[in-house]
Amino acid sequence: MVNVTLVTGFLLLEFSEDPAWQTCWGLLFLLLSLVALMSNLLIVTVLTLDPQLRAPMYFFLENLSLLDVSLVSIPIPKFIVNSLIHNNSISLPGCAFQLLLMTSFSAGEIFILTTMSYDRYVAICCPLHYEAILNGDACVLMAGVSRAMGMLFGAVYTAGTFSGPFCGSTVIPEFFCNVPSLLKISCSDTLLAVYPSMGIGVCLSLSCFICIMFSYVRILSTVLRIPSLKSQSKAFATCLPRLVVFTVVMPTAFTVYLRPPSDAPSVTDRLLSVIYTVLPPILNPVVYTLRNSDMKRGVRKLLPALPAT
Repeated sequence: MVNVTLVTGFLLLEFSEDPAWQTCWGLLFLLLSLVALMSNLLIVTVLTLDPQLRAPMYFFLENLSLLDVSLVSIPIPKFIVNSLIHNNSISLPGCAFQLLLMTSFSAGEIFILTTMSYDRYVAICCPLHYEAILNGDACVLMAGVSRAMGMLFGAVYTAGTFSGPFCGSTVIPEFFCNVPSLLKISCSDTLLAVYPSMGIGVCLSLSCFICIMFSYVRILSTVLRIPSLKSQSKAFATCLPRLVVFTVVMPTAFTVYLRPPSDAPSVTDRLLSVIYTVLPPILNPVVYTLRNSDMKRGVRKLLPALPAT
């Protein structure tokens, strides 16, 4: 017999038991989220207003920035409020909604990053066929499929996770609601549908990872055959930062979602969760715009007070 209690809410992880330190964590996350939101919204504004930035790569970059804005806007505000008022509770519907959006936006971002790597692969390795392959309809279709697949995974995981009651502890050992932590405290017998879905999600994520790695390997091998050292250095400066960020964030996401949740997470576990949720929205604007002269020109046009670099 399992002692099943009607659960109406959960308790999220606190980074510190000291209220003063918890307030400091809340203010730090507030600063990081503002940086992420402002930088990504700046990219979206520039790409929307500048008619010269209409290439497929900028279309995908705008979609990535919108996903970053959405991703950082889901768990961080709740954590900031809880840290400042020293109340780490979250309601059952709030947790389900957070899980739905986090999973949807995270999956959508992985698919968009895959399409962006494919865009660069076609542009560098098949330049003569670039406009034919990545026309307007194809770009809209790829972005739409990426978002639809993300929403599908989010709906399946959320429905499966909350398909039954919860028993035992109501403490979620993360500062946001995620699938592994919720499955640990669930006592439903109908969760068998979730595990195959998680397996499919892992397989698709690995497929995206392999596609991205393959694209950049082909890109780098093509770049090495370019006789101009200036062109080589420009291509390396563009591709390598993207590859580094992706190879850091992707394993971190796998670790967060696939490792067995601990009742008392270590500092490393907490840092992994922070890297997974906060780091990509902050780094993506830097990585995808810092070396791009067209984007810098668009930013200077929007903000003429900025010095030319």
